[in-house]
Amino acid sequence: MSATQQFLLDSYRAAQHGQAAPPAPGAHDWQVVREVRDYGRFQAVIRERPAHGRVRAGLARFVSALRGAGVRSPRPLP
Repeated sequence: MSATQQFLLDSYRAAQHGQAAPPAPGAHDWQVVREVRDYGRFQAVIRERPAHGRVRAGLARFVSALRGAGVRSPRPLP
């Protein structure tokens, strides 16, 4: 069963019992992302490491690895 099907079933059951509908799938995704980021920063402080710039540096390494691996756009058709 997909997340959407489960949401629709839960919404139907809540309506039958007069309860509030559950939150839609993906409604709290950004909140989870922020909490994970904050947890990583907290752990960095606890372990006495710099708590800033780690994600950006990791993304920069990832992008440079993609560029170095020969990833390029396809040629236009003649």
